[in-house]
Amino acid sequence: MLKKKLSVRESSSSSSATTEEETAWEMRPGGMLVQKRTTKTESPTTNLRLRIAYGALRYEICVSSMATFGEVKKVLSAETGLGVDEQRLVYRGKERKNGEYLDVCGVKDRSKVVLIQDPSSIERRFIQMRINVKIQNAHRAINNVSVEVDQLVDQVSAIEKSTSDGVKVPEVQITTLIELLMRQAIKLESISAEGDASAQKTLQGKRVQKCVETLDQLKVCNARIKPPVVTTKWETFDHPPSSTKWELFD
Repeated sequence: MLKKKLSVRESSSSSSATTEEETAWEMRPGGMLVQKRTTKTESPTTNLRLRIAYGALRYEICVSSMATFGEVKKVLSAETGLGVDEQRLVYRGKERKNGEYLDVCGVKDRSKVVLIQDPSSIERRFIQMRINVKIQNAHRAINNVSVEVDQLVDQVSAIEKSTSDGVKVPEVQITTLIELLMRQAIKLESISAEGDASAQKTLQGKRVQKCVETLDQLKVCNARIKPPVVTTKWETFDHPPSSTKWELFD
């Protein structure tokens, strides 16, 4: 009889231990998986002041006792600049999931929580910084080319106006201008660009190509223009009559 009582107690204690270890979860309307509350764990809502240790930095935030660790991360995002997915929160030596409730985990007023930045996020941020620098350099290089192309476009327009007015332009001027435009095309080709910078690069490349094509046409038109015939008229002047009087002196 005693053995049976002991076995019943052992089975009930092991069953309760298993129940404590198993954590029930539920899905919130926003899509976050949170720890399922039971009537026993629910308590009056109070505000907690949490002390957050993030390396050498210290923060103190105020949150609801019924908040989740995921909601704590959202508050810390404004303080630290870290995204929710970049944060790891450790309480009592254990990393806490986003859906775990503070009061269920035993968090009290002025409890200490350790914030650790996710190592993988550090690498991702470093890679993103390098990408941003690359994009900025590409924009700067393309803008420099754009300024040069603007000046060359003005010269192309000047030559176009001259030829349309029947004024012959020195061929070397057109050839030199084509060469300068091709140099800008080479500069554009050497720029590694992505996204918006790539679109700007393509736009400037089309401008250069259009100018070169225009100059090729102007070169043909300019060769057909005959230089004006210069006629020199010599004007003759009559010599004035010579009336020289010699005065005699004694």
